[in-house]
Amino acid sequence: MLSVADAGSTPTVVALDSVGLTVSDIDRSVDFFSKVLSFEKVSDKEIFGSEYEHLQGLFGVRARVVRMKLGDESIELTEYLTPKGRPIPADSRSNDRWFQHIAIIVSDMDRAYEWLRQNKVEYASTGPQTLPEWNTNAAGIKAFYFKDPDHHALEILWFPPGKGDPKWHRPAATKLFLGIDHTAIVVNDTEASLKFYKEALGLRQVAESENYGVEQKHLNNAACELENSRSFPRESWIWPTTKLDSNGGC
Repeated sequence: MLSVADAGSTPTVVALDSVGLTVSDIDRSVDFFSKVLSFEKVSDKEIFGSEYEHLQGLFGVRARVVRMKLGDESIELTEYLTPKGRPIPADSRSNDRWFQHIAIIVSDMDRAYEWLRQNKVEYASTGPQTLPEWNTNAAGIKAFYFKDPDHHALEILWFPPGKGDPKWHRPAATKLFLGIDHTAIVVNDTEASLKFYKEALGLRQVAESENYGVEQKHLNNAACELENSRSFPRESWIWPTTKLDSNGGC
């Protein structure tokens, strides 16, 4: 969800308000995000009526929406009481264009990974990965992908000194799970997507990198051939807190 401000006749995005996830059992999801990942429940409401039907293009919409917060960032969990939707395809891969993940910053990757193991989360990566020194923009960053009870992809991320938002390195950042750094979506054409997000929504690009190698393969759990350059994920970071992943054939 984006917050916008009027700038003359052109709406301008000023912030990312929250990241939305559709879930099948909202009580189970609230329990997971609160007990496993330290999110706090902010609100819990039920929505219905013709306005929501027109907004979402669904007849007879009735849904329960729970807002949860971690640090300064928020997610919104939605369970459609009616009509019920479909689950995430069982054969989804990290280079499919409906793929999206939320990256949660941790203060200690080893402790966070062990905590997730204790809570028996479903793995998406083979294990935590440290990005290599030759990848200057990402060197030393540690990451691990896993899934929530509805198989949404989540990531825990640790930044070494000098990388990432300075707020993740504040002395007060002592909790294990600190907040949401970004949400990432897979796109087919990076240039076309950058044009849309920058020109239509007023976002700005803040970084870009191209990731490949054995660490990336284990992180995405995708056995792409290294010599196939189209399998290399190209990442473009646009403010506020959105990452575009252009993943080729895998």
